[in-house]
Amino acid sequence: MHPPDKDSDFYEVYLKEIRTEKNEERLPPDISRQNLDPIQNSQSAWGPLDALPGNPMMWILIISELMVFGLLLAGYCVKFIENPELFTNSQAQLNRLIGGLNTLILITSGLFAALANETSKENKTSLTRAFLSVTAALGFLFLALKFYEYSEKSALGISIETNSFYTLFYLMTGFHAAHVIFGLLLLGLVSFYNRHENIQTACAFWHMVDLIWLILYPILYLVR
Repeated sequence: MHPPDKDSDFYEVYLKEIRTEKNEERLPPDISRQNLDPIQNSQSAWGPLDALPGNPMMWILIISELMVFGLLLAGYCVKFIENPELFTNSQAQLNRLIGGLNTLILITSGLFAALANETSKENKTSLTRAFLSVTAALGFLFLALKFYEYSEKSALGISIETNSFYTLFYLMTGFHAAHVIFGLLLLGLVSFYNRHENIQTACAFWHMVDLIWLILYPILYLVR
């Protein structure tokens, strides 16, 4: 290939390409540009987590939070076996209607989170933000109903210290509500910093919130 004239604007570009080719020739044949990419190396360090959508750090958080909820559920089962009559009578005082409505609300919010994730792939920023806004609005509605349920129990003189059932009930549902609040903060952040990976990460956390409630609702409200 004939080099461009030294006075040409392309001469510096030509020199850089020559230097790059010479550097690559000195490398062993099994080393490619991809292997030299520090970003690629850092991503491969996550192993199986690389295959999951979003940031791998979020999946570490999700897995750890699922383990915490698993321990709480195991404690609930142990206490239920020790005193089934107390748990059954206390469970009968719960508002199943509110619990059921909250289940429908979170399932619907998960649908809109999934839609936001899909539209972000196509760079439809306005539509993605609209879906995230609906997801967040449903999350706020879930919290409003949950705190209304708490106020109902408080009016009846029921608190976290009433018995072992309500201790676990408030711990599990309160811990879950804290995750809803954190999820709402994430949704707000990614609606502004709306790269697809960011939205994937927030939606993955939100789906974990949905999943946990789908486990808590039947165990706390329905199973006797």
